[in-house]
Amino acid sequence: MIAKPRALALSLALALAASVSFTPSALAAPLSEVWDLKPIFASDADWDAARQAVQADLPKLQALKGTLGKNAASLRAGLDRLSQAAQAWEKVQVYAYLQQSTDNRKAEFQQRAGLVGQLGGQYAAAVAWVDPEIQALGAAKVQAFIKAEPGLKKHAERLRNVLRRAPHTLSAESEAAIAALAPIRGATGDVRTLLVNADMRWPEIVVDGKTERVDDTRYGLLRQHPDRAVRKQVFDKFFGALGQYESTFGVTLANTVQDGTVMARLRKQPSAVGASVGQEEVPEAVYRTLVAEVHKGLPTLHRYFKLRQKMLGLPDLHYYDIYPALVEQKKTYSLDEAARLTFEATQPLGPDYQRLLKAALGANTMHAKPAEGKSGGAYQWGVYGKTPYVFLNHQDDFESVSTFAHEWGHGIHTALVNEGQPYETANYALFVAEIASTANELLLSQHMQRQAKTKEEKLYQLGYALERLRGTFFRQAMFGEFELQTHDAAARGEALNGKRFTELYCKLLKQYHGDAEGVMKIDPAYCQEWAFIPHFYRPFYVYQYATSITAALHFAERVQADPSGASAKVFLDTLRLGSSVPPYEALKRAGLDMASPAPYQTLVAKMNSIMDEMEVLLAAK
Repeated sequence: MIAKPRALALSLALALAASVSFTPSALAAPLSEVWDLKPIFASDADWDAARQAVQADLPKLQALKGTLGKNAASLRAGLDRLSQAAQAWEKVQVYAYLQQSTDNRKAEFQQRAGLVGQLGGQYAAAVAWVDPEIQALGAAKVQAFIKAEPGLKKHAERLRNVLRRAPHTLSAESEAAIAALAPIRGATGDVRTLLVNADMRWPEIVVDGKTERVDDTRYGLLRQHPDRAVRKQVFDKFFGALGQYESTFGVTLANTVQDGTVMARLRKQPSAVGASVGQEEVPEAVYRTLVAEVHKGLPTLHRYFKLRQKMLGLPDLHYYDIYPALVEQKKTYSLDEAARLTFEATQPLGPDYQRLLKAALGANTMHAKPAEGKSGGAYQWGVYGKTPYVFLNHQDDFESVSTFAHEWGHGIHTALVNEGQPYETANYALFVAEIASTANELLLSQHMQRQAKTKEEKLYQLGYALERLRGTFFRQAMFGEFELQTHDAAARGEALNGKRFTELYCKLLKQYHGDAEGVMKIDPAYCQEWAFIPHFYRPFYVYQYATSITAALHFAERVQADPSGASAKVFLDTLRLGSSVPPYEALKRAGLDMASPAPYQTLVAKMNSIMDEMEVLLAAK
């Protein structure tokens, strides 16, 4: 689900220049299931040499201190040098973390990731003087330098952002100290990752005559089982295992929350959430409007749960009844089928998008199948100038197809950015990143609805679409509200621990799912779910899934309704902006204001229209 920016090669786009159009059958098959990291570094020894080179370069970066303000040429030379260093550092970082994701048990992978963590803090400390020095120059002098030196144009947006953050930037010495503490400040997330993926002893159960380990990877599939007794057993075992470590998870998350709260106070920010969203110039009103509109939409969510209970033929509804398909589908989807369906579904985005997708799928840059020790989830990452790397845990079900489309949405977003942006602005904010990926999911869903040959297939796809809207809009907004509450509690000086997190989460879980209204029963043991959510260690990230599916629906509906291609061009041009324009402003230019209630109300209306269609199909003989 997570896009890690700067992931795709400029050479990828250039290699496609001779192509005009493709058909799904033109896709290379079979796709590789294990990635090749040699395009980044030919060997581990080369990686280590590059790491040492980055280490040796740090004093040289520090030696630039005091030179940026001499004249326009000095500022350009210094920023160019810092960009070169950043690219070298990113390669070292990405290689190590891609490796570790494939097997968290391997000591050598852990060692490389550990070295990168240490180097990251040292690197950040070595360049911590840069922002304060630029801010000391003042806006007038910086603007005069930009006007006098054309080579500063590619750095202009960074300079604007640095000056914008001046009221919240500390002294160079303080910034260096904070940067040096980065590995320690981020250690809580690392502890959680290793606990879940390497150290915890996950329970096993027998499902359909086969022994299954109920870990954080298999849980996602097992919770969809059609047998209610199996689902209950899965939930009991999984959340029971998490509950045994409630105190440990509580300490790690409490430290993450305290870190954000303390940093906001040190930087004279009004709140942790304001500090977080303000980094990307997203108004806090976007976050607050989302939560408010989600609360207004809870009757629609409860309508969905009642429809789910009816379709599953259940006397009541429990939390473990939320994931099985409303209509059973036994069809499986290979990795190659996922690629074909994604290619077909994204045709409305036009030939440029299709060319980029075909080239990316032809590279050996996916790690596709689950394995013991492998991290859960999915992401896309890579380095500037290389093909993107996509990390999956493909389970051969339709959700895996949707995840495939999602992650390659991130990949092609990066390709589009790299076509028109230099390295300095070939990044993109998280606020926009998930729009590109989620739009692919929506296009895939609607493509599958059109392809449905029977009433059952259509109901399955409509039900899947409904569940996707629930999971990405309502569920992620609930996570976002949990983060608001935990950080507000920390700001009040309240002691936070595992038990308190469980209490806060349980209250929200019951409110969102209609426990008091008799819509769904929330069993107390399942209130441990907060410990399962890794995004909480990256505070105020998850709300962007909810805003992104809202924006993605806006664009997907327009693209499909406009055969001229004009709407697709608006969408892709918005993605191409990278970090050259603030993300909220980029969407406003495309006609979408995410601080207004209207986009969220449109999504809730879409859910109601899907349920209307399903009820008509169910009533038909």
